[in-house]
Amino acid sequence: MSFESLNLHEALGAALRDAGYTEATEVQLRAIPPALEGRDLMVSSSTGSGKTASFMLPALARVLQARQDPARRRPVGAPSGPLVLVLTPTRELALQLARAASSYGRHVRGLRVATVVGGVPYGLQLRQLAGPLDILIATPGRLMDHMASGRAVLKGVEMLVLDEADRMLDMGFIDDIHHIAQSLPTARQTVMYSATFGGHVGRLAQTLLREPQRVDVASHTQAHADIEQRLHWADDLDHKHALLDHLLTERDVDQAVVFTSTQRDAEWLADRLADRGHAVAALHGGMPQGQRNRVLQGLRGGHLRVLVATDVAARGIDVPSISHVINYGMPLKAEDYVHRIGRTGRAGRSGLAITLAERRDAGMIQRIQRYTTQAIPLKVIAGLEPRRPVPQAPGSGPRAGQAPRAGGRGTHGPSMSHPHAPRGARGGAATARGPGPGRRSGDGRAPRSMERGNG
Repeated sequence: MSFESLNLHEALGAALRDAGYTEATEVQLRAIPPALEGRDLMVSSSTGSGKTASFMLPALARVLQARQDPARRRPVGAPSGPLVLVLTPTRELALQLARAASSYGRHVRGLRVATVVGGVPYGLQLRQLAGPLDILIATPGRLMDHMASGRAVLKGVEMLVLDEADRMLDMGFIDDIHHIAQSLPTARQTVMYSATFGGHVGRLAQTLLREPQRVDVASHTQAHADIEQRLHWADDLDHKHALLDHLLTERDVDQAVVFTSTQRDAEWLADRLADRGHAVAALHGGMPQGQRNRVLQGLRGGHLRVLVATDVAARGIDVPSISHVINYGMPLKAEDYVHRIGRTGRAGRSGLAITLAERRDAGMIQRIQRYTTQAIPLKVIAGLEPRRPVPQAPGSGPRAGQAPRAGGRGTHGPSMSHPHAPRGARGGAATARGPGPGRRSGDGRAPRSMERGNG
């Protein structure tokens, strides 16, 4: 169905036409009408399904309605806090949502959108909070800082959006979310987006939402129709590197995101790939925000062909030219696998998600397949077949007629140039390489120890 059937404000319809959007996705068709009516919503929708527009368009519609209602106009000099508050787990996702708000609201005269996220100097955020504001997009921790100082005025919030609520709870923001919600007007509208509403996420929904309408469009068990998934078993680290090197030299790789488990792994692997001539950058939560922005600009501008990233840092990356996702390090949780592979196959394009697993990763492969209720098809590369029998995880063992031992690898699998595996990697700290922005050489010192999985 077309967006015209949703009876959106003409300013929003014009922005959609400018962007070339004519047909609404299922989540948009099902979530936008009740959201426009002011209903509380619990929405489950897969990555890349158009969920951002499903709450941002109603948010902008509320801004337009408020401007037309004399009773809701704010007197000059009154606190100028936001009308709509969007909470999201990471800086990157917050910045992506801000871009979406500005894009969909390009014909909303004088639209004021601000982001409040960690890793950014307070000065600009304080100036934004002090001025007139329509939509505030924030990560919970930094918003709590501004609330404590009295700079964040939230008494005028009419709509609260919790995007990727499950991820925010996984990151430990449960108390912050409760505190923020308690500071908002009780007569607000609340819409909550999450991959699942079981357990603590469901309990949070019961606390914050009033008679919510449930919209379940695409659960984690549904196939990613535009994403081909593959599993390659590696005998050891050298074998894994040989597989990775082969995959990244394929001509059909437009841009690739290679996921690691830790920040240290991301730095080490990006240095290794840079030494092999790739236009590559690392992206993780330990980098200054300005540097992360430059890396993302390099990715969007096509200056980078490979991004080596952690789970947290890659949340919210929406670059349609990403053709490949490669799981070099396993995710800490099975649901993170779904978010990882969702970085490709976007905007109607096809994508390829490849997992490079060692024997020690068999348990996680089993958990991923149970979580998605799908087997990841096993593949081999001629000349790089595993020499050891592959683990018999459900759906990942040899297919009928395929021998477990497929022959030797010969000279494939380059030896590592430093004495430790990447789990305790040493090496340079370069974060942008090749023709990408901000290139700097490593100093050869071992990076500081970082907590595993902190992204």
